[in-house]
Amino acid sequence: MRFRVRKFAHILERSGLALAGAACGVFVGAHVGSSVPLLTTQGFLVAMMLSGALGFYLGIDTPQLPFHPPDHDAQGTNKIDTAEFLSAVGTFLATLTAFFSVSIIILRDDPHILWTSLIMVGWIIGVIMQIVAGAIARMRQ
Repeated sequence: MRFRVRKFAHILERSGLALAGAACGVFVGAHVGSSVPLLTTQGFLVAMMLSGALGFYLGIDTPQLPFHPPDHDAQGTNKIDTAEFLSAVGTFLATLTAFFSVSIIILRDDPHILWTSLIMVGWIIGVIMQIVAGAIARMRQ
């Protein structure tokens, strides 16, 4: 019984992360779509939502490598955990771009297209890093 409750809680947590990612995707999509007329489509918003949901579902809750003391390097165990690093940087980039997008929407600012492009590129790179991190972490299990 306890295992089922823990599993349900874990699925519920991951679903919440996916919803947060989808919401971030909506904010970035709304800002970018309002600045770039070609991207003012429902399909673009859905793609942004799905990429955010997938990235946050896979990339935030990655299982870590086992910890070893700092002086333990017999088999190269002092290496950086690639999945953990990609997850951290990807999550930071994706949420930072969502934060900027929300700020621009709320403040009704009209930034230069370069800033909008940087937000879009930051979002794409961040979400891809999260997805790759999740894939790496799940392949090593």
